[in-house]
Amino acid sequence: MPEDNPCVFVVDDDQSMRESLRNLIRSTGLNVQTFASAQEFLTSQRPDAPSCLVLDVQLPGLSGLDLQQELAKVNAPIPIIFITGHGDIPMTVRAMKAGASEFLTKPFRDNDLLNAVEQAIHRSRQMAPCQPTPSAETPSAEDDLRSDSRFAEIVGHSAALRRVLQQVDIVAPTDATVLIDGETGTGKELIARAIHHRSGRRTHPLVTLNCAAIPPGLLESELFGHEKGAFTGALTQRIGRFELANEGTLFLDEIGDLPLELQPKLLRVLQDHTFERLGSSRTLRTNVRLVAATHRDLLAMVQQRTFREDLYYRLHIFPLTVPPLRQRRDDIPLLVRHFAQQYAHQMHKRIEHIPAEAMAELVHYDWPGNVRELQNVIERAMILSANGVLWPQVPARSPDARSAAPVSLGSETLDDAMRTHILDALSATNWVLAGPHGAAVRLGMKRTTLASRMEKLGIVRQHGTMLP
Repeated sequence: MPEDNPCVFVVDDDQSMRESLRNLIRSTGLNVQTFASAQEFLTSQRPDAPSCLVLDVQLPGLSGLDLQQELAKVNAPIPIIFITGHGDIPMTVRAMKAGASEFLTKPFRDNDLLNAVEQAIHRSRQMAPCQPTPSAETPSAEDDLRSDSRFAEIVGHSAALRRVLQQVDIVAPTDATVLIDGETGTGKELIARAIHHRSGRRTHPLVTLNCAAIPPGLLESELFGHEKGAFTGALTQRIGRFELANEGTLFLDEIGDLPLELQPKLLRVLQDHTFERLGSSRTLRTNVRLVAATHRDLLAMVQQRTFREDLYYRLHIFPLTVPPLRQRRDDIPLLVRHFAQQYAHQMHKRIEHIPAEAMAELVHYDWPGNVRELQNVIERAMILSANGVLWPQVPARSPDARSAAPVSLGSETLDDAMRTHILDALSATNWVLAGPHGAAVRLGMKRTTLASRMEKLGIVRQHGTMLP
């Protein structure tokens, strides 16, 4: 059992689920207390302060989201893991916008829950020494997007991403060469930065070079430098990336695009840490840790003799694969929120609502361009946003997409689409605006916000009929 005996609280109205969660979490040596409702949790005598709260979204009376808001009012920074059903997407979106640590969709794997609990307890320990003040609430909400406070640039809590970060933790303190593999746009450079910042070289330079972005004739000079007069146009001495990165880390992106004639020189500097600038016979030494990345199949290139086998194995000391976004769909709402905050700040806009249907489409789209494509979609949506609503539209579907076609505005204006969306929700709820089953909850917005939107869009009900 951990030395400080962290306690996990479980709130779920399903007795069998409560018992199952209690037994599962207790099996790891943690203390567990269970509650059948949010009211029971709030009114009970609790001798232990919770390190983590596992909370069902759908609860009788006070919902899981309402409990989250009550805890926020009293400034109780308890990491919350929401467990939701497949039909709870609007509430899930609201939970993530409100700063929930993570959500798991039923049925979920035991290991996914235990991993989420472990991460939540880690965050709770970090919050304990210094409780947030009201002025710190916004940064704290942003911090909840992060996979781990130690990886400040990386957003997400999915099990697939956590496995990668665990590998980063293992290899970062060493000087081993790392080869990062992954599709375009998955964030390989962010992983390289995480390796550097978690290493003993973090106080020295991190130098990056994209091998595909430099013309082949200039790449040798970029890597190793050149002397004045080494070739036509070499008017001054140039320091190469290996010299600039001395004592630090050199990140070579798209290493598969390195010309075949330069590969022996890279192999040499990896093996004996020596090189010469172009136009010089003086041998220089460098102490550099190399991290390389590629979206290509280097082993296939070796078989095709377009990549040296000896260089491949020299790079392949610690291979690390970044999963595509379609394999970490749980991170998509977090990434959407992160990019929405980023672009709202840049464009001086305020976003109050992301329609649940739009979020569902984002989650189920396969994202062939991965995180970079998602970022572009959110930026474009922010430019087009109006009235506090962000309505991202996914690109055309791939043939093997698993869900229905995305929402398409076609020739409609944004107001037309919003009006249709609100009318559908009102019809489904028999024009009940408030309450746990009202249109406001279904749309993921406050009742006052919904009423204001209805007034602006001219939505009224007369004699039981919806009229423009």
